[in-house]
Amino acid sequence: MSEQEKVAGGPLGKVVGRPKQFAGAVLDRGDLEREGKLQEVQADTEAEVAAKAAEAERRGREAEIEAERAEVQAERHETEQGAAKIEAEEEAERRRAEEVREAANRAQVEKAAAERGRLASEDRAAARRRQAAAEKGAAKREATELEREAERAEAAADAIDPKEKS
Repeated sequence: MSEQEKVAGGPLGKVVGRPKQFAGAVLDRGDLEREGKLQEVQADTEAEVAAKAAEAERRGREAEIEAERAEVQAERHETEQGAAKIEAEEEAERRRAEEVREAANRAQVEKAAAERGRLASEDRAAARRRQAAAEKGAAKREATELEREAERAEAAADAIDPKEKS
């Protein structure tokens, strides 16, 4: 890659790459067209790497949560067995009935909390979708403006030095 072919990466590389590629094709400038293609490929690669890293991080968090859940369940089971051995039969029967009532109450509370969490997650997801749509619209407007600026700059460059036109 020559010095002139060094490209900007990230979302800007994607936005700038396509107009640059088009301008290179229109102006029959292979170097500009190649640079535009390189920018698009680089932006796509960076986006893919970021997505894979986020997925790996999410999976790691899920594995940690699952390990903690298994540990808590094992501890809970061990505690319940120890309590059952120590308590007298009458006390154990009373406690068992009490535990059933408490478990049902906890289950109801947890179910309600889970439902609230689910609804909140759905609300956040909808908000993220709305935000993404707004950002997409802004990116499109910005891309259009960048294309216009590129065209104006190209016209200005042609006006300054018409010899370079190929």
